Amino acid sequence: MAQLNPYIHFNGNAEEAFTFYKAAFGGEFAALMRFKDFQNPEHPFPEHEANKIMHVSLPIGGGSVLMGSDVPEVLGTVNENENRSKISIACASKEEADKLYNALLEGGTVEMPIADSPWGSYFAMFRDKFGIEWMVSFDYK
Repeated sequence: MAQLNPYIHFNGNAEEAFTFYKAAFGGEFAALMRFKDFQNPEHPFPEHEANKIMHVSLPIGGGSVLMGSDVPEVLGTVNENENRSKISIACASKEEADKLYNALLEGGTVEMPIADSPWGSYFAMFRDKFGIEWMVSFDYK
């Protein structure tokens, strides 16, 4: 069965926030990747964003994982007075990821179509027809 995990976006202070969450929840980061770790000549990140957090995950017990990232300037800034979270679904199979992606996307808009990602998972980001933001992923490992 799919697992749901909160995913929080920040305007450049994800590392500070997740250091705070790590102190509050305890444990260690399962992942911490920066934009510079995934430089792509076709879609370069500005030098001043290279050390910002592309993805961070912190297991918080009971199988739950708190995840987040900084929003690259090219995507605009996060309005911190509005919803700035996505619901992340970790699927048990590629087929489950496709099924949930297609079902939840009906009437919605794609931000990143489902496909293999540079970090090794099968991944998509989108808004459903109600404006709720979702991420669907299947980790091949």
